[in-house]
Amino acid sequence: MQRADTYRQRLWDRALDQFGYVTTQDAVDLQVPPKELPKLAEHAGLEHVAYGLYRFTQMPPTASDQLAEAVLRVGGDAHITGASVLAFHDLVPLAPKRVSVGVSRRTRAQVPKWIELHKEVLPKNEVAVYDGIRSATVARALVDCSAHIMPSRLREATQAARTKGLLTRREEEAVLRQLEGAK
Repeated sequence: MQRADTYRQRLWDRALDQFGYVTTQDAVDLQVPPKELPKLAEHAGLEHVAYGLYRFTQMPPTASDQLAEAVLRVGGDAHITGASVLAFHDLVPLAPKRVSVGVSRRTRAQVPKWIELHKEVLPKNEVAVYDGIRSATVARALVDCSAHIMPSRLREATQAARTKGLLTRREEEAVLRQLEGAK
């Protein structure tokens, strides 16, 4: 039996890969008229989170929801960056109070105080998608944090990242060299 292809089902399928979130752009991409989103928010378990951003209420919450929401709120080429990347991968013991989001352009999005925007243009090879969240690479984040995280903690985080498969041996060596040079 084939399931019905409804607007809600199309959006739900996309939301499964985005921690329950869908954007107005997702709707357009899925050939769902954006004007249907507020209707679905009224009747179909979809809540309005921010301008152009909705979340399915029946999606179980996870520890990564806030990171996904931050990137989707800002949109475009937004990505988590710095200590937020390290916290996402449990490479540092404490999570930052604010989610660091890098953007290459000025953004008009109204963001809550828990999101900290950084002007940051990254080369394509320094951007990755981890568990569906656009992010600076772990290698980039480790080096970027050298100004405000103790070198010993960053070395430990680098070794942990290698153990978790987030860095290749070559990347680990390069990061450790850069961290030594940043002292």
